[in-house]
Amino acid sequence: MKKYILLLFIFSILKISAQNNPENEFGAWYMYNGTHQISNKFGIKTMAHFRFFEFGDDMQQFISRLGVNYKINKNINVTLGHSYLNTDTSFNLKGGDFNEHRVYEDFNLKHAIAKVSLAHRFRAEQRFFNAITGHFIRYQIAFSYPLARKWSTYLYDEIFFDFDGEVFNQNWLGTGFRYKISNALKIQVGYMKIINDINQGFDRLQLGIILNTDHRKKS
Repeated sequence: MKKYILLLFIFSILKISAQNNPENEFGAWYMYNGTHQISNKFGIKTMAHFRFFEFGDDMQQFISRLGVNYKINKNINVTLGHSYLNTDTSFNLKGGDFNEHRVYEDFNLKHAIAKVSLAHRFRAEQRFFNAITGHFIRYQIAFSYPLARKWSTYLYDEIFFDFDGEVFNQNWLGTGFRYKISNALKIQVGYMKIINDINQGFDRLQLGIILNTDHRKKS
């Protein structure tokens, strides 16, 4: 039954694409996110995303992240890391690519209300691209709720603030399902709506794997 619900969810958010307007395209993000614990306090954060204007064509952006995570206590941790991005600003055209490097700092807080898990992430990013330095401040709130032993659902919203131009830069609103294959591996499927500072809206299907490994020595 849950498989049919998941398929219905995917197909319900697909829509007819137009050829020349990226707002009318249903794009896709193919995602890997990982956390690798190396001691009781320290872990490594890894990420690679392939983001497309269309469902499986015309790559809009590749992004990778590598960070060092420090656990303050069971509910609070911080991350310092580096991101590399290759972005295509054009749609259905060749060219328009540019590379970007970012340094980012995260403050993460998690807690629970009954069965609902909440996570807050405050992120500062220093951006370096085209001989320009930019700055983002981002805040994300995420909710997760278990549906069964292996299934859960999630909802999140993230807002971007840009202090080099208009204060509001963009907003990401997403929801979906996760399935636990093992203690280390999960898969997820979801939908995200992006609204930017000029009121453009973009619809994205998200397909991802989440890999969390523990490399601490067992006593």
